[in-house]
Amino acid sequence: MVEEAERMQKMMNLGSIGSSGRPSTSEENEDEEVSRLAISTFQAKEEEIERKKMEVKERVELQLSRAEEETRRLAQMWEELEVMEDPMRKEVALTRKKIDMANKDLKTLGQSCQKKEKEYKEALEAFNEKNKEKSHLVATLMELLTESERMRMKKLEELSKIIESLQ
Repeated sequence: MVEEAERMQKMMNLGSIGSSGRPSTSEENEDEEVSRLAISTFQAKEEEIERKKMEVKERVELQLSRAEEETRRLAQMWEELEVMEDPMRKEVALTRKKIDMANKDLKTLGQSCQKKEKEYKEALEAFNEKNKEKSHLVATLMELLTESERMRMKKLEELSKIIESLQ
């Protein structure tokens, strides 16, 4: 602003000579002065805008450099976290793989177990049926033997009576 005032003073001092190099009239001098004043004001405003633009640019660059530094720090922290997690990740992955393998084996063994249980139940049922059949046959045999003995005894008694009657 101080610079703008100094410029305006210099322009006023130069105002007595026109652009053609001859002394100018008062009206021409006023027009030139107004024109110079307008140009000077415009230039001062342009300089002020440029100065503010540079200030904003510097602040943006400062914030950008801070953001870049923060980005670098975050990237470094991320790498450190990955290094810390890496051994755990490998262990977890290995353990999960072992669990999956165990599940696969359990599934196969479970199916085999169910198949063998079914076969066992079928064999047990067949065994029980045959055992019942055997028990029934043994009971029938016992009845037949008892009947046979009774009949033989009866026959012997008859023969014995016949022999006694003959004597």
